This record gives sequence, structure tokens and C-alpha cells, in this order.
Amino acid sequence: MNGLTDERLLDATGIRAQIEARDLQMDNPYSKDAQVQGIRNARRYLGDRLGRVAAPHKILDSAAGPLIAVKLHILTRKTLGGIQTDLHSRALGRDGHPIDGLYAAGEVAGFGGGGAHGYNALEGTFLGGCLFSGRTAGRDLTHRL
Repeated sequence: MNGLTDERLLDATGIRAQIEARDLQMDNPYSKDAQVQGIRNARRYLGDRLGRVAAPHKILDSAAGPLIAVKLHILTRKTLGGIQTDLHSRALGRDGHPIDGLYAAGEVAGFGGGGAHGYNALEGTFLGGCLFSGRTAGRDLTHRL
């Protein structure tokens, strides 16, 4: 990965130390490492253990295959926020007052992960909030016509 840039962005010694520290957690049945716990907990359900979650192993285990570097391109999928609205789904301006004729509903109104369900919301749980805020906006708009 360092060959892709003129800078030495990755410290191989530091990375190896981190991997070795993580591998030590594989020997500890009471590990506090969140990733190790996640793997072990996911494998408690037989269906996931058989078809979805790979068996835990040490990263530096030669039987697990060679290490491969992957360059990631980070992108934002959710804003965990949105347009501030009042209880009628009317979009609010910087002054906190409704902008006449402007409504926000669904994910743009904060139901895309940071709204009612918080940061750990599952994708399917957004539908209720999206429908509710859309209905609220529609009802308010029809009363103003």
C-alpha cells in the first residue's frame, strides 16, 4: 500500500503489533475485543454458523491464507440527521420558524438512522418513520389548502 504514494502512510511494524494483539484475543474465551466478540456471538445461532459467519481464526495463521491489502474509498451512506422539522413536518429555517410551503419527510427529515431509532437502526426500521412523517406532512398540507 505504501507503494501507491510517495509517503510512508502505513507503519508495517505497528500494523503487525496490532494484528498480533488481536490474535492473542482469539486465545482468550473472555475477550473484550469487539470484533472477536461479534464473531463469536454471531456464530451462536446455528444458521449463521453454518452459512453466514466464518469460523474465527488468527489473522496471522498461515492456514488461513495470505494477507491481502485492500484500499478502501470511504463514502457517506446516511446523514444521521436531516432537515429540522416541527411536529407537522414543516421544514424549519435557521431562525427555528417554519418555511412557508416547505415540508420534509422520511430520511431527509432524520428518519435515516439518526432519528427515532438512533445510530444502530436496522434498514427495515426506517419505513415506519418515513410513512408517519410523510402522512403528517400530507395532512398538514391538506389543512392549509
